[in-house]
Amino acid sequence: MSKIVINNFHDFEQYVGKLLGSSPYHKITQEQINLFADATFDHQWIHVDPERAKAESPFKNTIAHGYLTLSVLPYLWEQIIEVNNSKLTVNYGIEKLRFMNPVIVDSEVRCTAKLVSLINLRGITKAEINAVLEIKDSKKPALETNIVFLYHFV
Repeated sequence: MSKIVINNFHDFEQYVGKLLGSSPYHKITQEQINLFADATFDHQWIHVDPERAKAESPFKNTIAHGYLTLSVLPYLWEQIIEVNNSKLTVNYGIEKLRFMNPVIVDSEVRCTAKLVSLINLRGITKAEINAVLEIKDSKKPALETNIVFLYHFV
């Protein structure tokens, strides 16, 4: 799938209310989970102790931190869309976040995105995107949320 290319507010506008597409799948590895645990000081055994997780976890393996799964959304979003001519892009907010299903280590996830709304705030473009983080071979997604970005087009 090729990326949608956006060069300005008017390019974006035609996609309001439309499904923008899905990113390629990204594997969540134990190394990524461990690095996230180090970065956030969250070393709960359910995430970082594979042996204990096999013995005690209902998932029989480690799972990714919920916030790790959330944090991959901007990366996956950039696999769906290419925004040019923005001198600054800001993660502005997260709305209606629901963690729906744990991501077991070595699972593959992808983002499916729909442009919910687009507002021109005196030259700054506010884009609200409904993002669903799907887990490969699972009927239930990991999470669903609306992420909000501000694009400062030149």
